[in-house]
Amino acid sequence: MTGARDTLTRYLALCDVPASAQGELRELFTEDAVWEGGGSEYAERFGRTEGREAIVAMLSAYLPPNLHFRTNVHMLLPGSIDTKGRTARGSWPMQQFSRYESGDTEIMVARLDVTFRLDPDRARISAFRTERLFSAPLMGER
Repeated sequence: MTGARDTLTRYLALCDVPASAQGELRELFTEDAVWEGGGSEYAERFGRTEGREAIVAMLSAYLPPNLHFRTNVHMLLPGSIDTKGRTARGSWPMQQFSRYESGDTEIMVARLDVTFRLDPDRARISAFRTERLFSAPLMGER
């Protein structure tokens, strides 16, 4: 079985740009999954999206072929995970480096709180919450 940390790592890799396997995103979420922004900035920016297909559609607005990121890299930092029965809950800090289509660059740190349903074949995301903790522009070539 693919574990919770492996599922989250794969999710972040699929959100990196350029990405080549976007169709795989839907397999990482449960049918009734919830994806939401937390904290004042992300709650307003992302709100709450319910259901696997709605989540994939929302995420696809940021990923190729849509022009949002020129490049985007997520780095999952050490976190914690607790497993009880068929559910796992974890919290991780995540660092993201982005170059937008406009040429602007940014470094960002967020806290990810994720709940997984442990199915026989893999852990699937049933609740995903991201909260921005820090961000700043990166200096360099545009």
